[in-house]
Amino acid sequence: MKWHGTPLSGLTVIETDTVADARGRFVRVFCDAELAALRPGLHFPQINLSTTFARGSVRGLHFQRPPAAEAKLIRCLSGRVLDVAVDLRRGSPTYLRWHGVELSAEQPRQVFIPEGFAHGFQALTDDVQLLYLHTAAWNRDYENRLRYDDPRLAIDWPLPVTQVSELDRHAPLLDDQFEGVEA
Repeated sequence: MKWHGTPLSGLTVIETDTVADARGRFVRVFCDAELAALRPGLHFPQINLSTTFARGSVRGLHFQRPPAAEAKLIRCLSGRVLDVAVDLRRGSPTYLRWHGVELSAEQPRQVFIPEGFAHGFQALTDDVQLLYLHTAAWNRDYENRLRYDDPRLAIDWPLPVTQVSELDRHAPLLDDQFEGVEA
């Protein structure tokens, strides 16, 4: 595994080697020993799989506040997405900046999103599946979301947005009361 920094400190793209032959491909998704240099003691008590049927659909932007803040390791298992992380860390030099990474089933890469970031994605193809490894279990009491189309974030979704959940559509816009999160 090789990791590459992004313009947002802590947000990391992880390239994984692919072994391929006539039978198919093999890719290691997670290895304690290799990822210890990125984050010692990385532990994932919850793993989720999302399926998004239609190209143009957006999921997010989701995050959990402390004490249930979570880091995520995201990998695309089928299709292609623009995976987006927004820095919500109070005092960060990149506070409220976003960065997008294209993930696909054909690329041997995944993205590590640390605590203090909101996460979302847009399906660039039909029938997308994402595998999420979470460092904390989902907790309704600490769940939060931001609007995918918040003008203050100005996320440049590559396709017209075709579908969004009701919860995501009615998420709050950022205002002067938003103080970010402690990470």
